Amino acid sequence: MSAARTRVKICGLTRRDDALRAVDLGADAVGFVFAPRSRRLADPETVARIAEEIPPLVTVVGVFQDQPALEVRTTAALCGLHLVQLHGAEDPAFARAVDRPVLKAAWLAQEADLAQLDAWPRATAFLLDAVARGARGGTGRTCDWTLARRAAGRVRVVLAGGLHAGNVADAIRAVGPWAVDGATGTEAAPGRKDPEKLRAFLAAVRAADAERAESGSKAP
Repeated sequence: MSAARTRVKICGLTRRDDALRAVDLGADAVGFVFAPRSRRLADPETVARIAEEIPPLVTVVGVFQDQPALEVRTTAALCGLHLVQLHGAEDPAFARAVDRPVLKAAWLAQEADLAQLDAWPRATAFLLDAVARGARGGTGRTCDWTLARRAAGRVRVVLAGGLHAGNVADAIRAVGPWAVDGATGTEAAPGRKDPEKLRAFLAAVRAADAERAESGSKAP
């Protein structure tokens, strides 16, 4: 379920200027982490103020991990979240309880793990990361792109894990994801973005899309 235009989510944001810069550079979604153990923990009231400046058609995402559904709903309402990313052991019933569209983190270690994706509603998108189930993200390690490509053939995949300007084009070619997620590869430090890394990441995604479009136009 890939698309001609790869969507881009910039995650791990904590600061207004970083979020608005990501939007100005062409990000389709901005992500704020509310999982308590994260090194990129965002302040809900700060995010609420930032969200008021995010223009229409840009998705504001909140990342949660094994937190009560009431806490997720309350934070989502306060911050004006359009989408919640569930990064723990949450199940489809929990996703229905949070009353927001869901991006579910999934971990694929072997072919059999693909079956877990079928239990979720068709509208669910899946973030594929490199870490073990239930661990924290933002490790800077890539996931198995071969399995990710298999997943992208059946569901909407948001490819994460160690993506940066130097490898994101290769990742798009290898997986054909619906979207990519840039976190550690766009940082100066946890929670602080590097403007040049952000710019280079977005440019690399668009260059890969242009290459795919050109290749498609030359197909017989």
